[in-house]
Amino acid sequence: MQQEYWLMNVLLEKSYEKDRSVIVGTTTELCHLHIKEGIIVNILSADQPVDSNIEKIDGKMKLLMPSFIEKHVHLDKTFLGGPWVAVKQEESIIDQCKLEHNKLIALTMTTEERAIVLLDKLLQNGSTHVRTHVDIYPEVGLENIVEVMQALTHFSGRLSYEVVAFPQHGLVRKKAKSMVRDALRLGAGIVGGVDPASVDCNIEESLFQMMDLAVETNAEIDLHLHDSDYLGIYTMKRLAALTMDAGWQGRVNISHAFALGQIPLTEAEEMADLLVEAGISITTALQHNVTLPPVPLLKEKGVRVAVGSDNIYDAWRPFGNGDLLERVGRLTNRFHLLDEYSLDQSLGYITNGITLLDKEGNRMWPIQGSEANMVLVEAGCVAEAIARRVKRIAVFFQGKLVAGTIHG
Repeated sequence: MQQEYWLMNVLLEKSYEKDRSVIVGTTTELCHLHIKEGIIVNILSADQPVDSNIEKIDGKMKLLMPSFIEKHVHLDKTFLGGPWVAVKQEESIIDQCKLEHNKLIALTMTTEERAIVLLDKLLQNGSTHVRTHVDIYPEVGLENIVEVMQALTHFSGRLSYEVVAFPQHGLVRKKAKSMVRDALRLGAGIVGGVDPASVDCNIEESLFQMMDLAVETNAEIDLHLHDSDYLGIYTMKRLAALTMDAGWQGRVNISHAFALGQIPLTEAEEMADLLVEAGISITTALQHNVTLPPVPLLKEKGVRVAVGSDNIYDAWRPFGNGDLLERVGRLTNRFHLLDEYSLDQSLGYITNGITLLDKEGNRMWPIQGSEANMVLVEAGCVAEAIARRVKRIAVFFQGKLVAGTIHG
């Protein structure tokens, strides 16, 4: 495949079909896309002629969507690529961390090898950007960061990535601040943290060290927050205050944030307003056994929300397959988002807010100038792709075919 070509005969959403102003379906249009140096430079209806001197690739009337963004995964933890490993659940996070460490050092496959297996699976499923949290603690030092970075080099030109230096065993508890700083120097770009109350046992010091590292190294923040009810809410309020004091709006994310779903609705609305003011985003992995943050409410209030996979077959959970279409389908089912518009707009949870149509039915993607990070799927519209977890035909990153097959 050349740096310039026409992607022919692909299905794009055109508008919403309405019945008395109620959206009942999605209309589509067969199009040709001119791709040049990783950018969509022109979009034509399929009945229009194209430049015959440029290579043509036939999309065979499959639906084209933006490729997916995996906002929460642990490349260093997975058991993928090796024999079955049974999961045992300990009573506390601290005990589970110890168990995990013992299981991982007993594996014959290296961290790099296992990370490559998972990255390949993510790519095949349509993700071309990955945010991975990588464990930093005294027993392993920087070994996981080094091996994950090596694994990522195998996918150069096939996907983009962010690396979170994640003190899984505690930033304060394990005195890991200097190790996180070293990980940032090695190429991680995000300061991680976990449960300032129940793991670090010092909310103020834990949050202060995270923000101090972020400001010192000009890094973003991604906090794993499992602490429930008002303990979790208090932690979010303190993080929001520190974020605004430091001018770090738009650079902080909270993963999980279960507490938002465990307080009265009126208080959740107030918290949503605070998150918007502080520019703090939320990432959820749609765990089955917990109370989730109220995603539709957060979105309505303007909070940026993403869906990620989190654990994919590791010492914490035996489940997960790296399929974000399946994961966002779980979200729509969990929150009873069944109508065409809700399903269609839910794509934004796995594409950094990109959807094919806006509320009025105007095309938002692709447009001239869009990056050619795309996935062809076996579906007639986005709602079907999400509801039915359809087959991925081909995945493109910066215009290049990086997974699947497609023919001229």
